[in-house]
Amino acid sequence: MLFRSSIEVTYFLKKLLRRLRTKMMYPHPIIAKEGWPYLALVGVISLLVHRFGGIAWSWPLWVVFVFVLQFFRDPQRIPALGRDLVLSPADGRIVVVETTNDPYAGRQALKISVFMNVFNVHSNRSAVNGLVKEIQYFPGKFVNADLDKASTENERNAVVIDANGQIVTLVQVAGLIARRILCYIHVGDRLKAGERYGFIRFGSRVDVYLPLTAEPLVSVGDKVFATNTALARVPGLD
Repeated sequence: MLFRSSIEVTYFLKKLLRRLRTKMMYPHPIIAKEGWPYLALVGVISLLVHRFGGIAWSWPLWVVFVFVLQFFRDPQRIPALGRDLVLSPADGRIVVVETTNDPYAGRQALKISVFMNVFNVHSNRSAVNGLVKEIQYFPGKFVNADLDKASTENERNAVVIDANGQIVTLVQVAGLIARRILCYIHVGDRLKAGERYGFIRFGSRVDVYLPLTAEPLVSVGDKVFATNTALARVPGLD
């Protein structure tokens, strides 16, 4: 018998997750802490079914375990190099690049939206260095985050950042499956570009509103990676 009790299973999983921590530039676990309860639950059930029913019964559960493991991966990212860059706050695909109203900062802005499917990393990272001026939460619906109306109808959380006098708004938007937006920062906090500030579970999008002086560096359909990819260049940002 591999494990004698659920306590031993829990200890093993905690020990495994501790060993996955990185001591490099990125001060977070390789597997996001938001996923630990899900991994523990699915892992324990998979082990018990495997122990008493064998692989014939447990293999679907191991597939689920692997899916959950990949969903909550949270790898270290190296910021894109260059001056005045706005980094992508999320992994995914560009679905919007347009000039529109920024309802959270009350201005016209360049809007760039990143859609995350269930296979993308769902950790959200700051796009710029700056001071958090406002955080606005709005309850709402859960329509497909790939649709334009998701930006105004879905549950969402907006963070308005003063980046060296330039206003950058990051909006976490819940999706059809994603029904839990997590934001760990507060008004008055100072963020560094690439710093982890939130998480959205199971498919979603992030809208980025930039000054009209911003030069977009991506187009609709482009695949982007949080922190690695620059979305735009804003003169005077650095």
